[in-house]
Amino acid sequence: MDIATIIGLVSGTLLIASAIAMGGSAIIFVNPPSLLIVVGGTIATTFIKFKMSDVINSIRVALKAFAFKASDPEEIIQEMVGFTRIAKKEGLIALEKETATDPFAGKALRYLSDGFDEGLIEDMLNKDIRLTVRRHEIGQNVFKGMAESAPAFGMIGTLIGLVKMLASMDDPSNIGPAMAIALLTTLYGVLLANFLFQPLAEKLSLRSEQEQLNKSIIVEAAIGINRGVSPLVLEESLKIFLSPKERDREKEVEAQAEPVAEVE
Repeated sequence: MDIATIIGLVSGTLLIASAIAMGGSAIIFVNPPSLLIVVGGTIATTFIKFKMSDVINSIRVALKAFAFKASDPEEIIQEMVGFTRIAKKEGLIALEKETATDPFAGKALRYLSDGFDEGLIEDMLNKDIRLTVRRHEIGQNVFKGMAESAPAFGMIGTLIGLVKMLASMDDPSNIGPAMAIALLTTLYGVLLANFLFQPLAEKLSLRSEQEQLNKSIIVEAAIGINRGVSPLVLEESLKIFLSPKERDREKEVEAQAEPVAEVE
């Protein structure tokens, strides 16, 4: 579970709700016609822009923003280094018995144990990465499209409300409801775009980058294992993928582990 996404949604909702409640009755901010224009229009436009399967899949992809937890790159590196030691000691065929925590790493181990050519292994794994990134981009584009459409329908609702207001200037009782539609549709459109759709698209983009980094580490490790690189050399080459802060943290962990090894 991604706590940051939950905190952002809950805190933002509470802040907006509190601001509305402090200004008087919150019921005045509920307008079904405005919701119908913005929500209904945004959904309709999304189905026009994208295939139905893409829109439906984007909902599943959006759940990653809440439930997905990317694997730690440091843990992936240590696991792949462990597989390197096994391959050096028992041969690549021994990797067939190993189980990786990451499905993509499991696929790499299967290619290695089956004796695939290095170029073929690299090509197939990179192709998997490209297709995965493409699927992620479709989900992101759906929410980006919704973020673009929501304010536009807010403006459409505003124009509809203004037309109604101007058409009923002779009846003062109709001016209030028409003005509510004009203002609230803009509010709904801006809120949905900037508080929900656009942040979700950006969070999904971040998740995709994290997953792509982890898979790139696995590809590099698989190539190194196939070439018979030593575990130490492979570990150092994979640490390039880590940020300077992560490298420093790993050095501290190794420094703390050294005295323990000496005692043993």
